[in-house]
Amino acid sequence: MSGSGTDARVDRRAFVARLLGACPDALVVTGLGSPSYDAFAAGDRDRTFYLWGAMGGAVPLALGLALARPGDAVIALTGDGEALMGMGALATVAAQRPPNLSIVVLDNAHYGETGMQRSHTGLGTRLAEVARACGIEDACEVRTLEGADAVARRVAARAGPSFAQVHVHSDALPRALPPRDGAFLKNRFRAAIGLAPL
Repeated sequence: MSGSGTDARVDRRAFVARLLGACPDALVVTGLGSPSYDAFAAGDRDRTFYLWGAMGGAVPLALGLALARPGDAVIALTGDGEALMGMGALATVAAQRPPNLSIVVLDNAHYGETGMQRSHTGLGTRLAEVARACGIEDACEVRTLEGADAVARRVAARAGPSFAQVHVHSDALPRALPPRDGAFLKNRFRAAIGLAPL
C-alpha cells in the first residue's frame, strides 16, 4: 500500500469518505480536530463518537470499546499529533491484542490544531514502524486513495489489531464541525449500540 513514491500523499477527506463508506457498521472514535471534521464531512453517523478536547485519547478509548464490544469492528481515526502524544497506547493495544481494532492515523506531518508546526513525523519518526516495534504486526503506510480499500478489508477481517499510517496532504480544509455536546454524543452513541442513555 505504499504507492509509487515515498513522498506521495493522498487527499484526507476523500480517503476518510472512502474508508467509512466501505465500513458502514464499524464503531468509529475520532481524534481531536481534523479527523473529527473529516469523519463528519463524510456523513454524520450515530456510530461515530467524536472525541472533543481529549488529545491522545482516541486510541485508548477505541481500545476499551473494542474489548467491550468484541463483535463489532472498531476504528480509531486520529492524526499524527495525537498518535505521537499517545504512543504508549500502541504498546497497550499490542499487549491486549483486540482483533477487532483498527487504528488509522491521518499523517499530514504537522500539528494542525496548534498552528501547523512540523510534527515529528515530518522530522523522521515513522509511526508504522513504531507500531510494529510495539508489537502490532499488521502495520502499514498508505500513500494512495485506493489504499482505503485495503484498510477497509483489514477492518472487516477483524484479524488485528491493525495500524495504518495514511500520508495525507497538509492542505487547510474548511472545517466541518460535528456536534460538540458531549452528553448528546455519548447518549446517541450508546443508543446506536443498544445501550440505554446515562
